[in-house]
Amino acid sequence: MTETAVTEQTRAGGRRGRGASGGAAGRRAARSGGGPGLPMPHITRRIAEYEVLDEEGLAIIEANADIILEEIGIEFRDDEEALSLWRDAGADVKGARVHFPKGLCRQLLKTAPRQFTQHARNPDRSVQIGGKSTVFAPVYGPPFVRDLDGNRRYATIEDFHNFVKLAYMAPSMHHSGGTVCEPVDVAVNKRHLDMVFSHMRYSDKPFMGSVTAPERAEDTVAMCKILFGDEFVDSNTVVINLINANSPMVFDDTMLGAAKVYARNNQACIVSPFILAGAMSPVTVAGTLTQVLAEVLAGASFTQLVRPGAPVVFGTFAASISMQSGAPTFGTPEPSLVSYGAAQLARRLGLPFRTGGSLCGSKVPDAQAAHESAATLNMTLLAGTNFALHSAGWLEGGLVSSFEKFMIDVDQLGMMQKFAEGIDLSETGQAMDAIREVGPGSHYLGCGHTQSNFQSAFYRSSLADNNSYEQWQMEGETRIEGRANTLAKEWLESYQQPDLDPGIAEGLQEFITKKKDSMPDAFT
Repeated sequence: MTETAVTEQTRAGGRRGRGASGGAAGRRAARSGGGPGLPMPHITRRIAEYEVLDEEGLAIIEANADIILEEIGIEFRDDEEALSLWRDAGADVKGARVHFPKGLCRQLLKTAPRQFTQHARNPDRSVQIGGKSTVFAPVYGPPFVRDLDGNRRYATIEDFHNFVKLAYMAPSMHHSGGTVCEPVDVAVNKRHLDMVFSHMRYSDKPFMGSVTAPERAEDTVAMCKILFGDEFVDSNTVVINLINANSPMVFDDTMLGAAKVYARNNQACIVSPFILAGAMSPVTVAGTLTQVLAEVLAGASFTQLVRPGAPVVFGTFAASISMQSGAPTFGTPEPSLVSYGAAQLARRLGLPFRTGGSLCGSKVPDAQAAHESAATLNMTLLAGTNFALHSAGWLEGGLVSSFEKFMIDVDQLGMMQKFAEGIDLSETGQAMDAIREVGPGSHYLGCGHTQSNFQSAFYRSSLADNNSYEQWQMEGETRIEGRANTLAKEWLESYQQPDLDPGIAEGLQEFITKKKDSMPDAFT
């Protein structure tokens, strides 16, 4: 099972882009994630990470992961080149099973960067991955959408375009993402070309590459070279991708092939075990963390065998399952503990960390969706996550990309961005002049400090209704999902493409046409 190609549940540079308008829109963006307005830069967290393991606990997990690597081993299936690389590195290879001498994986990972920049074609949109940075990226993988007419149906390439446009316009979304939905109206062997081009054409934010076959990863790199130039791509990271372990303790030839392509080209891999605890890992948090660490150590260090210094991210996707039905569950305590612990392990390894998002099992953007997504998103930020996939739009356990849920989540991401700023202790933040001016028994509404700071003092939601009951009635008793529907339509109506050099656009189109003409359509 992986997050790639379909969904996590169903499989148990160019010219500087046109900026959004400033003025009032920019001021709204400064206090709201609801834009569209001036983009918010990736988050630099000024709050401490929340840690659930002490030194003794971390040492236990690390020692147990070493036992897995040395005694049980990890399988690298159907890839003789990968097995040969491990033999040459000193591992004990028996068939497809690789046994790692203690310390080998950690030694290899010393060449991996602690943080790196993923460059966007608009340099103002480039992001830092690692350290105190947090980058929000959209939902990834669902084959279905819940559209703006209220229909649940298979996704199309038009839906894909619209999600990319919304992510481009959302100030609190720092990344364009990857497979924001699976466009089933395009042939399986060709849709990656349209998806990657959509990110390049309809947005100027960073994006993810295709991993569903090694040759599709090659196509992604080739398109990046057209967009950024060969030399720039070889020296810089311009695309990031998702390499799932086929848990428990297996890497298959598809993921290994894609990882080799990206690592050889100096592009970033997120090595991410896909865990439904109880099915793909033990039912306990400690057991799951042990397996996650072992899988990441094996997969991440493999990228360094391919090209020392290639950027790699410690990833995890953790969910529990209902022990009665076997269905994945989200927003529950145990996966949060797994993610908190995995973040600590990643920091000890010196690798950037990926987890979390706005996950839920609900079928519609209702109270269940809100509670489960909030539980996951708060954990994502407090864990110190560097790259947060599925930050907006996830519904129905990852089966559905929802436009309304996307807009509601984007609003929440803006709140997380504000929260991550921490407490302002500057002279303005201390507000002593206001306290002196007002004194006992008066109010702060008219004082100079309030008048100077009211526009940016508090986060202002673009979707929450805080008016009186009577006013809400007069305005049609609209629920938040209805307001989200209206806002999404307004955004799409006002969307303007970022500029792209015509020669680059033509080169990309020529490449796509040539690739598509070279093979018949395949829908399986």
